[in-house]
Amino acid sequence: MKIDLENLTIKKAHEAMKNGGFSARELAQAYLNNIDKDLNAFIVVFDDVLEQADEADKRFKDGTAELLTGIPIAVKNNILIKGKKTTAGSKILENYKATYDATVIKRLKEKGVVFIGGTNLDEFAMGSSTENSAFGVTKNPHDKTRVPGGSSGGSAVAVASNYALVALGSETGGSIRQPASFCGVVGLKSTYGAVSRYGAAALGSSLDQISPLGKNIEDVEIVFDCIKGEDKMDSTSIPDKIYKEAEKDVNENKKIIGIPRHFLKEGIDKEVLENFENSVNKFKELGYKIKEIELPNIEYSLAIYYILMPSEASTNLARYDGMRFGFLKEGENLLGDYMKTKGEGFGKEVRRRIILGTYVLSAGYYDAYYNKAQVLRKMIRKEILKAFENVDAIITPTTPTPAFKIGERTKDPVQMYLADIFTVPANITNIPAISIPSGFVNMDGKELPLGLQIMTPHMQEKLLFKISREVLS
Repeated sequence: MKIDLENLTIKKAHEAMKNGGFSARELAQAYLNNIDKDLNAFIVVFDDVLEQADEADKRFKDGTAELLTGIPIAVKNNILIKGKKTTAGSKILENYKATYDATVIKRLKEKGVVFIGGTNLDEFAMGSSTENSAFGVTKNPHDKTRVPGGSSGGSAVAVASNYALVALGSETGGSIRQPASFCGVVGLKSTYGAVSRYGAAALGSSLDQISPLGKNIEDVEIVFDCIKGEDKMDSTSIPDKIYKEAEKDVNENKKIIGIPRHFLKEGIDKEVLENFENSVNKFKELGYKIKEIELPNIEYSLAIYYILMPSEASTNLARYDGMRFGFLKEGENLLGDYMKTKGEGFGKEVRRRIILGTYVLSAGYYDAYYNKAQVLRKMIRKEILKAFENVDAIITPTTPTPAFKIGERTKDPVQMYLADIFTVPANITNIPAISIPSGFVNMDGKELPLGLQIMTPHMQEKLLFKISREVLS
């Protein structure tokens, strides 16, 4: 039978599998048949997908199936799945097979999901376009000459193109929300500590977060509720007790939206601003009060991010030396081994950020850059928390432009980094944020998606989902 993948949701799929409309195997096969290799969304499609689906079908027969049982999920290929190739988009890990499950994977396995494959990404999640992968460029399904965003570009394409019902990505500075915007899907960045980072290749340890992408708010919320929660393997995960207490304080009748208009200035496409104003008007029609807010130092968020993230990356990536696992290139001596392995194993963008991070952390520059960035980070966090005393959510465009052309910004790193200007504040302040589809703009005869970003206070994902549902209704 033909399954309507375009309009399928987790609950619809569950009811169909439960009532015999189709089996988990038939659903998995439908997604496998749909995969277009030309878009290069996957680094690896798993060879046991149908076997996983058969196990899910057994659970439906014996009555142990849950809501996520049999649901096909794509996973960013920097999240470990035991026995599966996990490359982080890098040559240095091109043949590495995970020896254990990430906590999020373990939780999804318990529910009986079907893992379709590992999606393409910018190498070690360093990028905003999925052009920096050692396994080739991923293309935007709305226009194959354009990027899908990054670094979770493969996951966004997998959802937008019906290669999987939902997907997991990782966020450091907008790596879920930005590709969600470019591909016209929903992308969540949860509160830092809401979801365990155990088993994800680390980029910026004070910034990284695993979260889901989907076609609608309900699906994203279902997956988030499954993977969130305290984890003894991640000391930064928020204790369940604290999270539950915070959720009790959420007033779902809150109706005040803050807009930092001083932040919406040069560098933003006219069409993006027009689309944003349409979203503002939608809020007004829904009975929300719009309030302009001042965040005096938010404009420095991007600069702070590109000091802190490379610093943390240079430390985290030191482990990839070829001695214990992954790619090894032998030199004349041990130092030669290190230099050749890292020089040939890491791509250009990764090497750039390692060098930048090492420089920032070096003697004489640590205080001048890293410490100042940390001080300013705390100031911005205080400003946003203060703003939330007067507003219930803050909105901006997700990105300053629609998806740009493949190759258009690869020679200008600063222009590439500016794609993250609206998303990084949520990462450096650790608050939750979401990108939801907000319309389209016609460019070169193609309809390109745009996204609206909504941010709420720490641990208030429920409010985030509630507001998003209303806007998309």
